[in-house]
Parts: sequence; structure tokens; C-alpha cells
Amino acid sequence: MAGKKHDTVVVVGAGIIGLASALLLAEEGLNVSIVARDIPGDGGLGWASPYAGATLIPPPELGNKEMAMESFRWYQRLAKSDPSSSVRTVKATEYFTDRENDDTIWYKEFVPEYKLLPKHSLPPGCKVGYSFETCLANPEVFLPWLKKKLEGLGVKFIRSEVKSLLEAKQMTGASVIVNASGLGAKELAGDSAVAGYRGQTMFVKSDYDEVRLINGDEYTYVIPRKFSGGVILGGISQENNFDGAVDTNLRKDILRRVNRMTGGAFEHVNIDTDVKDLVGVRPGRKGGLRVELDGSIVHAYGFKGAGYVFSFGAAAKVKRLVLQALETARPKL
Repeated sequence: MAGKKHDTVVVVGAGIIGLASALLLAEEGLNVSIVARDIPGDGGLGWASPYAGATLIPPPELGNKEMAMESFRWYQRLAKSDPSSSVRTVKATEYFTDRENDDTIWYKEFVPEYKLLPKHSLPPGCKVGYSFETCLANPEVFLPWLKKKLEGLGVKFIRSEVKSLLEAKQMTGASVIVNASGLGAKELAGDSAVAGYRGQTMFVKSDYDEVRLINGDEYTYVIPRKFSGGVILGGISQENNFDGAVDTNLRKDILRRVNRMTGGAFEHVNIDTDVKDLVGVRPGRKGGLRVELDGSIVHAYGFKGAGYVFSFGAAAKVKRLVLQALETARPKL
């Protein structure tokens, strides 16, 4: 059920979910427009995609397994076909403080090079750890790369902060709307479950080239940034905190936790002179993400800190739902 060029779709939101959805829809042959307040190249606290870790490490819980796996495979293909996108494969090591074994880690049968680590090698306070191969992107490179690719497919970007989904539809003459508005879905979809989660991280110049993170009672990570010459150190998540000011105490706490995890790999870092602070609000949803068809609207939001993890798996579902909506709307002969 391929789309037709006169089938017009508007995507509201130009974060990773909106861009991924637009790409698959445009590749299907549809006429796609993106309406967004923020577009690749912009900064600001109002969207999270430019500041994300952008590492494909699925949540250990089983939910949305197929979506995560489909996204993982998409990034694997891109890492091989176009390194200029910044997407590549890398070794990742994940530790947990809140589980005794890896029995609940569903993706251990899926990710390449999975290895359980000996207990004596774990950072203090961690009970289980494993390494594997995953994909990651540098959003500063990847988002503009996606924008250029989309424009090459004829996708139009319209900078506008719409007050309703109907406004976006009328603006573009679209038959179907994809609501990938992130935090904006609280108003645009009337969804009171939408919540923001403030994250504060910092960029540090370094040649450290491995992903490491701790999950469980704490959330700490190191993520390399290809083409940027450094790493992202994190993390912290605070619900419904939209303060863009940098918390210097969090800076110190992040660095302390990262050094404990890495055996002091960043002890040389001076938090007053050697770091670039990054603050963003992750668009989450209490009750979990939402990807579903509602009349002529396909909702795709609520991914919190896992937007990149699910992005192209979610986009594949969005495409199926859009084609379903278009087929339903066509006059029957």
C-alpha cells in the first residue's frame, strides 16, 4: 500500500521522532511538510533532541521491544552506509545497582558481542554489568544531516509555533497529521499525562571512546561525540523542572560519579574551565509513550530519554498508521 505524491502529510515537531517519521513517509513517496517551532540547528531549552545522549541502549523492561529492535537495525545499516551522518558502532558497558543478574535484560540475545562482566570488575555499588556493541549518533551532526536528507526528498520545513493541530493541517492542506510535538502534546493533544524531565549534562574534550553507564539507584554515563572531539558526561533527571540555569552542585556530583564509574578517567577535568554545560527537557509521558491513530491524526510522543532508541521503530509504525489513515480517507470506487 504505497503512498501517492498527492497524499499530503504534515508532521508537527522536528525532534528525532518527527524527523524520523518524515523521512520514512517521504521515502514512501508522500508529500511531507514539517511544522515546528524548533528545527535542526536551533538550541534552547524547549526541545531535547539536540542534547540527547543518542545512544541506542534499550530500556531493560520489555515494553516496545519490536520498536527498539527495528530502530536498532536502521541505525546499524546507516553506520555501515554513511559514516558522515555521525552514526557509528561503539562498545558499550552497562552496570546496574538494583538487580543481581542479567535475567531481565531482554536485548542480550539481540545486540552484538554481548558479554557478562565478572563481579570483581564492577564499579563500587554495582551488582551486575555487561558489555556489547551498539550504535550512537552525535545530534549536532545527525539532526542537520537528517534535515538535508529530508530537503533532498522535497520535504518542506515551516517554522511556526502552532496553537492547534488543526492550524498545522490548514497551513499545509494535509490529509493526515503526525503529532510528534513532544512536550507540546500536553496542549496540542490535550494530554495531561505529558511531563517534562530536565536533564543536565556537560561536554568535555577527551579521546575517551567508549559508552559507559550506570542504571538503577543512580543514572550516570559517558558518551563519546564523534566529530566534536569529546564526550558527554551525565546524568540527572528532574520531573517538571524547566529551569535553564546550570546547577553547579550537579556538575560536581556528575563528575564524581563518572570518575567512580570509570576508575578516575576524568580526574583531570576542572569543572570551572573544562566543561560546556548542556541543559534540556526530555518530553515524557506518565503511562508510557503513545504511538496510535486517532481519526486523521497519528500521535507519536512521550519517549522521555529514549527518543533515539525508539525513533525509527516508532517512525515505521507511524508510517503504517499514516498509510492506513490515507487508505480509509480515499473515496471508494
